[in-house]
Amino acid sequence: MAPLFVRCPPRGRGRAWGGPAPGRPPTHRLSPVRCGLVAIVGRPNVGKSTLLNALVAQKISITSSKAQTTRHRITGIRTRGETQFVFVDTPGFQTRHVAALNRSLNRAVTGTIADVDVAVLVVEAGRFGADDAAVLALLDPAKPALLVANKLDTVTRRADLAPWLQEMQKRHAFAEFVPMTATRPADAERLLTIVEPYLPEQPWLYEEDALTDRSDRFLAAEVVREKLFRLTGDELPYTSTVVIDRYEEEGNLRRIAATIVVERDAHKGMIIGAGGEKLKRIGSEARQELERLLDARVFLELWVKVRSGWADDEAHLRSYGYE
Repeated sequence: MAPLFVRCPPRGRGRAWGGPAPGRPPTHRLSPVRCGLVAIVGRPNVGKSTLLNALVAQKISITSSKAQTTRHRITGIRTRGETQFVFVDTPGFQTRHVAALNRSLNRAVTGTIADVDVAVLVVEAGRFGADDAAVLALLDPAKPALLVANKLDTVTRRADLAPWLQEMQKRHAFAEFVPMTATRPADAERLLTIVEPYLPEQPWLYEEDALTDRSDRFLAAEVVREKLFRLTGDELPYTSTVVIDRYEEEGNLRRIAATIVVERDAHKGMIIGAGGEKLKRIGSEARQELERLLDARVFLELWVKVRSGWADDEAHLRSYGYE
């Protein structure tokens, strides 16, 4: 199994880490070389991360039913033929909370939208509420925007979608409407074909086999956080995060030490569980997934610490890697 991530060298060692690094498409080509940034935006829990993973054909963004699962801009890269798609998955735009964490997530969304060539607004097929409208209002009318009507498989009467799509066209001059189900590979491939003509003709930003510009250390924190959310469900408030204290590579072994940060002692008890069983399960499932993704043995240590008020403290947010 090949390594999950292929990245450019760090700054000062040739091409920039995560920055411009022209790929090498074939010398003889029939179609133009295209490359562009595509923002995937939408309200929380609408399927943005699932869509990103499908478009890249590899899991690079964690998913769960809990709101605010995605908290950072995640770049997913897919090179198909002469075209390189650089997708940016964003946190769900927050309209119901005003803590510093939520302001940080919203800055990630607005900053991404301002920098891209194309925006993909993801909504649930047949539904459009106030939270969706708040995201729609952020779109730049001068840039092409595609409407992805996700979760088409949950719609029982497809005929009802026609008037809904007409109403959506009145809300914004979308370049394309794409009803789909993000978990279906054929739908993801069709979306790539639809997006392609809207990307500018320019050299690739990354090597042909690149998948993301995020590090394995970042991946480790995200996988632990995913298992944390999935195994605690709605019991645990969203104000919890994971910090990697140590990430060491020893041949085919990865030694990882991570801290789960919560705001209250009661939250700490939820995570540890009776006899420490819940924390053990979180660690076991995270370790197994990391071993699959990294193609390496993983030794994972987890601790839980209480940091009261961290989600509304700008200094703590920065120290935990939030923008």
